[in-house]
Amino acid sequence: MPWIATLPWPVGLIIGLLGFLVIRYGLGDGQLAKAFSPFAWAVLAMCWVGALASFIARAKRRQLLEAQTGLDSLGAMTWQQFEVLVGEAFRRRGYRVEENGLGGADGGVDLILSKDGRRELVQCKQWRSQQVGVAVVREMWGLAGHYRVDGIKIVSLGDYTNDAADFAKGKPIELINGTSLLELIKKVQAPSPERSTVVNEPTLSPDCPRCQGPMVERQNRATQSRFWGCSDYPKCRGTRPLEK
Repeated sequence: MPWIATLPWPVGLIIGLLGFLVIRYGLGDGQLAKAFSPFAWAVLAMCWVGALASFIARAKRRQLLEAQTGLDSLGAMTWQQFEVLVGEAFRRRGYRVEENGLGGADGGVDLILSKDGRRELVQCKQWRSQQVGVAVVREMWGLAGHYRVDGIKIVSLGDYTNDAADFAKGKPIELINGTSLLELIKKVQAPSPERSTVVNEPTLSPDCPRCQGPMVERQNRATQSRFWGCSDYPKCRGTRPLEK
């Protein structure tokens, strides 16, 4: 029963126990009940193994989200981890999250969100140097009609072209870039003393003068002064003065 692993682990435990009781004792005390006794134990074992897998997966999702400190850590994970991370961030915002197979690094629907009677499709793009174009947004907008959902969200580590932003205007389309995703993650992370010392990355940041990628606010350890540094450091060492 692989689907048990997709449910919250307490649900798997309960289903296994109820299945065992119904099969083992619901058939009475006759020969039929004795014949189905091994099957009852098998159902219990499979459900509880699925519940254990669900518990382990939940722990890994929580650990993955809590480990994020900035755009560098978001970019260092695999695309599968990125999709799991995005799903966990929305799950902590009260959404019911359906992982749509995690079947590919690009294209298609990665997550389906449900909250307050509203359903939305999510596509994850772990792109930093490449902007998400209007073609991607159009494709997702077309899928919204096919799935009969209320809106779509596209999550990217980078940004979006002007055409993509223009197409999204006036539609239930949310374009989430890397800095916005990082803000969402920080809001749902558990408080810790270590995170309180991290310099917050602002929502609006200039482009790196070297690679044109997003920049983040950093602090010089020696002088305590702040400056803009490339989010792709140490690969790119572009800097800009911080304007107050």
